Amino acid sequence: MAESPSRSGAHPAAAWCAVALALALPALSLGWSPLDPARADALHAALLWTRDTAWSQPWRCWAAAWVHGSAPHLLGNLLGTVLVALLGLAARVPPRAALAWALAWPLTQLGLFADARLPAYGGLSGVLHAGVAVAALHLLARPASRVLGAAVLVGLLAKVAGEAPWQAALWPSGALGIAVAPLAHLSGVMSGLLCGVACGVACGLLRGVFRPTAD
Repeated sequence: MAESPSRSGAHPAAAWCAVALALALPALSLGWSPLDPARADALHAALLWTRDTAWSQPWRCWAAAWVHGSAPHLLGNLLGTVLVALLGLAARVPPRAALAWALAWPLTQLGLFADARLPAYGGLSGVLHAGVAVAALHLLARPASRVLGAAVLVGLLAKVAGEAPWQAALWPSGALGIAVAPLAHLSGVMSGLLCGVACGVACGLLRGVFRPTAD
């Protein structure tokens, strides 16, 4: 079913931008603190995703995205949030894509349980990867942008594969002043694709694949 145009004249990606703001503004207001729960200040320590507390304190699956370990880490992810918001605006993603991105937000952190070597995590990058995956699905679903969507998705998958999350739980990053968790990026991509399909973002693509051809 096609998205009906907004009667209020609002941009179709308004909901997408609202998700981006919900990610960026709290992160900006919190600043940064060490990502080690033993060294972080009390507020950041209460928001970090940690393997020992995430099930009993589920808000951490949302709040961890707002926690950053250094100024470059925070600024880089805020810039990334702007770029993902602009991608959604340019692609005119519908509200169902924003819903998929919002659902992928906590699911990204849940995926971190897949690696027992990772004790704690904070940052927006995993959820940003989810947003790019959802936007790529939307582009793929439209014939006019299918090639672009395929290029974005292939590039995203190549990036995640190149980070080799199966080799190490953390990779040191001198530029960011933190250790990067590549599993978060992989989990974000998988969560974005799963939620995108579940929310119907890929309906146009699936119709094109399964529509019977005329004799």
